[in-house]
Amino acid sequence: MSFGMDDFSAPELVSLKNSLKQRGVKYAIASVVDVHGIPKGKVVPINHFEQMMRGAELFVGSAMEGVPQGIQDEELVAVPDPTSNVLTPWNRELVWFSSDLYYKGEAFEACSRSILKRVMGQAAGLGYVLKLGVEAEFMVLQPTESGEIKPVGDRDTLSKARYDLRSTLDNITWLSELTEAINDLDWDVYSLEHEAANGQFEINFNYTDAVKMSDRLTFFRLMVNEVLKNHGYFASFMPKPFADTAGNGAHFNLSLASTEGGGNLFLTREDPHKCGLSKLGYQFIAGILKHAPAICAVLAPTVNSYKRLVTPSSMQNFSGVPIHTSYGGNNRTALLRIPMGGGRVEYRAADGVCNPYLGAAMLLAAGLEGIRDGLDPGEPEVENITTFSPVQLQQRGMQTLPRTLGEAIEAFATDPLSYEVMGPLMFQTYVDCKIQEWLAYCNTISEWETQRYLRWF
Repeated sequence: MSFGMDDFSAPELVSLKNSLKQRGVKYAIASVVDVHGIPKGKVVPINHFEQMMRGAELFVGSAMEGVPQGIQDEELVAVPDPTSNVLTPWNRELVWFSSDLYYKGEAFEACSRSILKRVMGQAAGLGYVLKLGVEAEFMVLQPTESGEIKPVGDRDTLSKARYDLRSTLDNITWLSELTEAINDLDWDVYSLEHEAANGQFEINFNYTDAVKMSDRLTFFRLMVNEVLKNHGYFASFMPKPFADTAGNGAHFNLSLASTEGGGNLFLTREDPHKCGLSKLGYQFIAGILKHAPAICAVLAPTVNSYKRLVTPSSMQNFSGVPIHTSYGGNNRTALLRIPMGGGRVEYRAADGVCNPYLGAAMLLAAGLEGIRDGLDPGEPEVENITTFSPVQLQQRGMQTLPRTLGEAIEAFATDPLSYEVMGPLMFQTYVDCKIQEWLAYCNTISEWETQRYLRWF
């Protein structure tokens, strides 16, 4: 049984194995993700490489969170993508492969990677391929002698810490190590910067097609922590680690290219709105705006996510996170921003703990609907949207994004697009998983409640 490996002959797999052995590789990793996008995997000695690539590694779905299988079900088969191989920078004896899951000889319908590939296939049928770049922010933290966790560095926290060069230079050793590791993978780092919170960083590398970028983000989150642990630190992609500082976002930058090998289909000089975006791009935006509340449940997927998506009056260090269904030019208060120069759309509500495969699938499917139906998003917003009154928002046709995970899951569960993208099995699994997460949070008594109410009367 080939499990979709027909494009790779036995001699080609042997050649790949020999090439890896010549580079010193001793073990190969077949990696899959659970519903949260957290990587799971099996490690295989390189001499068993061909068997692994042909689907020898089996996974018990019920042992992974949000993978809909019972303990009585036949195992899932991991089939690595040969083109996804990454020599792990922290250990040159390991090679990592993104894998698709199969069940009883067929693609497993609740495999996150396969869901994105299915929507990418729909786009290809229309002549499009989704290009994606992700700007993942993370906070670098260290344990103290007292057992507390604090951001890395000894400098005083600045009221506006973004671009702080001193903090960047304090951390240049591990930043340089991580940058070199990423560039060794040919991802092409083009900038690294200190972000808005103390100890918060962002490393940006080049965009690629959406499946490959989702593979990269999955590996990136793993790699960052493997590099940092040698320095006594760890990275948190948690959306809101501390109440009084900026949170960690992961802006998704989207554009469409032609399957015929043409250039960026979103880029034009003939935009009447002067944003540098084509009519196709505006239709894509309109589709995302139509389904924005449901999409929020996937790209802001945790209880904690909605403590980042707050109004300016709710926190001291507000950093332009979106709270309404809106779009604008180079406007950082909009949900969808068209950065200076045009040619792409930046979705700003995503955070770094999302499952990138499912998030990209939802965005692409919504955008394609906008194109097929010829939707119009209206005029771009140029003002600070966070200052608008309810009347102004209503006049502009803007909705408020979900304020909690509970609201987001309700929007997801009632939007037909969610079912269409996920398929029946993953749709119900995702709803059930997130409802359980929300109810567990609601039934937890917080320290704030105890301090406020225990002796109130």
